[in-house]
Amino acid sequence: MNIFSGLGLLLLFGIVKKNAILQIDHMNGLRREGMPRNEAIIQANRDRLRPILMTTIALVAGMLPLVISNGTGAATNRSIGVLVVGGQSLCLLLTLLAVPVFYSYFEDLQETSIFRRIGATFTRMTKRTPRVVESEVA
Repeated sequence: MNIFSGLGLLLLFGIVKKNAILQIDHMNGLRREGMPRNEAIIQANRDRLRPILMTTIALVAGMLPLVISNGTGAATNRSIGVLVVGGQSLCLLLTLLAVPVFYSYFEDLQETSIFRRIGATFTRMTKRTPRVVESEVA
């Protein structure tokens, strides 16, 4: 683990976050249109598969020269290449398998009584708090 592999980890965090946000946003959009949850999850995965695969293939193909290089300074470059190639392959599986499972799990959890009460309490608290407009402050 060196500074370059640390930068590779930051790159992977950003890509996984972007893929998950876009996938969940698409699921929520389909749900707003009236689609049942399981169908929305499957449809969103089907719709987002191509962009996710394109990102993965482009990133892995871009890092292959770093992985297969052998020359002066190749060991330094190889660390980021191996990390990004392996990490992006794992991120592909996480995005396509784990995100839909966690989405479904958290949707089920949201429907339990304790989380409904917590949500209602939070909603009441935000409604009581008066909003301050900048023109009123000045």
